[in-house]
Amino acid sequence: MLKIGDVQIDNPVVLAPMAGVCNSAFRLTVKEFGAGLVCAEMVSDKGIVFKNDRTMDMLYIDDREYPLSLQIFGGKKETLVEAARFVDKNTNAAIIDINMGCPVPKITKCDAGAKWLLDPNKIYDMVAAVVDAVDKPVTVKMRMGWDENHIYAVKNAQAVERAGGSAVALHGRTRVQMYEGTANWDIIREVKQSINIPLIGNGDVMTPQDAKRMLDETGVDGVMIGRAALGNPWMIYRTVKYLETGELMGEPSVREKIDVCLLHLDRLIALKNENIAVREMRKHAAWYLKGIRGNAKVRNGVNECETRDQLVTLLTNYVDEVEAKMEEPESKAV
Repeated sequence: MLKIGDVQIDNPVVLAPMAGVCNSAFRLTVKEFGAGLVCAEMVSDKGIVFKNDRTMDMLYIDDREYPLSLQIFGGKKETLVEAARFVDKNTNAAIIDINMGCPVPKITKCDAGAKWLLDPNKIYDMVAAVVDAVDKPVTVKMRMGWDENHIYAVKNAQAVERAGGSAVALHGRTRVQMYEGTANWDIIREVKQSINIPLIGNGDVMTPQDAKRMLDETGVDGVMIGRAALGNPWMIYRTVKYLETGELMGEPSVREKIDVCLLHLDRLIALKNENIAVREMRKHAAWYLKGIRGNAKVRNGVNECETRDQLVTLLTNYVDEVEAKMEEPESKAV
């Protein structure tokens, strides 16, 4: 069992906050596959403070997602605190998370995201101010450092703990690495040994076996799964089952994949509107189709779909074709 502040989490498997992906439609689908905790994509503190319509829409949480961690980002204490207060009082998020890991320039040039990694004193100051302002537990998602010459993961995590933070999630890559190279699990272990609050490990957890290995090798309290869950909520289900029982569940059938893809589509339409949802669903459909033989043609077709009916028809017909080929008897050798 994983406990963050006063929030009890049923299992140690956590969905990572992924920008442009982790809206309520995706999170709820993953939650139903057994994730102990799901995290919302990062939201701008200034967008919240100025009540930007798009930002306000990003704060929507379905009650079935509970417990959920809602992530905010910013570079100035005043707006970060004000945004955190709003989330604390006006959403049903269980946890408020602060992003200090996003590596993209448009975030770091505003002194937000991974830019924090260079200054443990700023981390302490900012996190302490947010903790003092809210009632919900406050956590931080961070990377191990800015670059190979500036790896302050231990000092940064200790600063979070001193400031009253309830947990840290650590991605074992630097800002410069972006999503390339190999995640450093040694630094994750080192950070775990240096703090008393829960640590959630992140980076290169691509299989249920990886999740168990991370828990065993680093001693972390939870494992965070990001890219491996894209189009593949079964990764969450299979990981939870593997950690609980040691049993490695089978992969889903093609029809199971497409059925969940279409459920995801309908949730996205309900959340946004058909035009936006279908366009946004194109990348998700490509992820759901990954690994299915002969999917190139249907992936090209997905990118041309403009309506729900077109996408449903395309994917349903594709499943029928795949299943029909699987039922064909093998040709006899001559």
